[in-house]
Amino acid sequence: MLSAIGRRWRLLATLLVVALLGGLGHAAWPFIMYPVTELSFQTRTPLPTEQTDVALAGVAEVDITPAIGLPKYGYSAFATNANGFRTRLKARAFYLHGPGGTPMALVQLDLGSGSLILHKQVASLIAATTDVPAHGLSLLVTHTHTGPANYLSSDFYNAFGAQKAGFDPAVFEFLSTRIAMAVEQAYRNRRPALLASGQIEAWGLTRNRSIQAWARNEGIAEDAITDDMIFDAVNPAMRMLRIDLQADNGCFYPAGALTSFSVHGTAIPAQWDPYHADVWAAFSRALKTDYAASVGNCDEPSPFTFVHGTVEATHGDNNPDVQGGRRGPIEANRIGMALGEQAQTLHRQLQAQLEGRLDTTIASRELNLLEDKLPAPLCERPIIGAATAGAANDDEVFPISYLPFLKEGWGRSFFTDGCHGEKQWMLSKLQLLLPADRFPHHALFQVIRINDLVLATAPWEITLEAGNRIRTAVAAQLQQDNLQVEVLSLANGFFGYATTPQEYTAQYYEGGHTLYGPGTVPFLAATLSELAADMVTQGSINDVPERSVFRLATHRYWPASDDRREPVSLLGPARFVRAEANREPFWQLDLAGPAPGNLALHEPLVHVEVKQADSWQTLETDDGLNLAWLLEEETESGARYQVHWYNPTHNAHQQYRFVITAGGGEAVVSEPF
Repeated sequence: MLSAIGRRWRLLATLLVVALLGGLGHAAWPFIMYPVTELSFQTRTPLPTEQTDVALAGVAEVDITPAIGLPKYGYSAFATNANGFRTRLKARAFYLHGPGGTPMALVQLDLGSGSLILHKQVASLIAATTDVPAHGLSLLVTHTHTGPANYLSSDFYNAFGAQKAGFDPAVFEFLSTRIAMAVEQAYRNRRPALLASGQIEAWGLTRNRSIQAWARNEGIAEDAITDDMIFDAVNPAMRMLRIDLQADNGCFYPAGALTSFSVHGTAIPAQWDPYHADVWAAFSRALKTDYAASVGNCDEPSPFTFVHGTVEATHGDNNPDVQGGRRGPIEANRIGMALGEQAQTLHRQLQAQLEGRLDTTIASRELNLLEDKLPAPLCERPIIGAATAGAANDDEVFPISYLPFLKEGWGRSFFTDGCHGEKQWMLSKLQLLLPADRFPHHALFQVIRINDLVLATAPWEITLEAGNRIRTAVAAQLQQDNLQVEVLSLANGFFGYATTPQEYTAQYYEGGHTLYGPGTVPFLAATLSELAADMVTQGSINDVPERSVFRLATHRYWPASDDRREPVSLLGPARFVRAEANREPFWQLDLAGPAPGNLALHEPLVHVEVKQADSWQTLETDDGLNLAWLLEEETESGARYQVHWYNPTHNAHQQYRFVITAGGGEAVVSEPF
């Protein structure tokens, strides 16, 4: 007869087996049962390139906030469906065309990662309306963890990158159409331009989240690691391309800037419902241009709406330095605004360096990691490590993050002579049941030169030291000492992480998530340096297949539109909600309106007005940081929503009101408050 302790252990073992089998079934279900969508892409010839003897540039910004109710990408199974937005998501496009150069479009996206199928679809769409060829397009991202999911190029990340699995054609169509619109607008907005690029350092806003793994690069023993090292082992470089455009009056005005920095988009936690661009929301909006009205002697105000695109550099082990564990909008705004202040300083410094020269080259090369001959060896197939189960530091999952084999730093100490070395395989050999081609394996690499700035892009999350090694390898091939080289992560796709061989041996989250093994960074350095060398000798390179086919397990999450056409109606006056721990004060308005599928979240929905003298003036729009639109519940005729105005500018001697423009009918105005 079993003792009480024996019965408890047997029960625990049974529960673990049931959980394992249930988890396997849940993981396998999409791969077995979801229908497959085939996406076929054929490279299209763009509009003829117009010859120019001056630098031409154009900028544009388009809202890409998708529908309510979608899964979110970045926190995997711990994410939640989007119930609205706190900040909108954007596509910011920068068109560049210099004399004798290939027209290019660099697009910043408030998304968790790039996507090769998204790149191919956008390239196809813009071919009819712009002169940008497919290899001249680059999709760069912020890596916010609170944007949409289910638009990626592999079944693996469509299944495990969000809390719900499958490729969603509606999300894909929405994003590709809106991104193409941004590129087309930037192309139409092209004008003679002045450009400058430079760098500034921003310290104290980021920290290294896996310092023990990083220390192995330097041969530092764990007992010699100091508390200060987490703030030193970061990439502080902020690099900016400033673009000023010529107005009709002949003067040049600041019109845009593309800025890179290394910080994870994780200041907003997993237990967060609305869409949010994370630190990048405040960072992109904080750059003001009123200090540099024009270049020249013109007194007229600028006719341009300034566009600031902020993109991810070598952030793999660099997290935002959130104070007091208070993850959320308060800390995201604080860090983002501080980064924006540094960007303002850099933008001013570049004023004196502006010039009309635009010397551009773009080299693009796509590789099939499972079939092509590679410049450096990778493992024969991708494998995900057990260290990913407990998530990265700051997102630990109790008790998973603390269990043997799953705990960070619990790599193999024997049988390490295989290609994947110290990696503890998630689910062991059962992982081999998932064919290698359902992991990401088509990778687009680019080396982009814009005057003295060189951008080397790859679809991996690249750690600090990995970026240093890749940057050094690329710079060695460029044969010019004055070039600024920056490595950009997650461009045009997603392949997990890229850790150095030394970091990989530690098997922290980043090493466990390095799919193709410890040779990943040597492979990236070899691939991008070879591409840079070819660019120097051959000029622009288009080494991308003309035809591509992807087959993806599919599930629709985009809410369907229907006949429920409930007009907007208010459910009472606005009421004030006081601040609480880690939450700002706000005014709240409750209302009834259209069902989520009948609501275009990317269009203006609400703004706040203030009464000045005898007229009402717009004070705050929902395109900023402080107006949120949130679903409360669906109803038989539509849905109930809440509108929040955070951090209100409130003067007891003035009156304010909400103006609701959602629904497409006449605006609905709240009672003054």
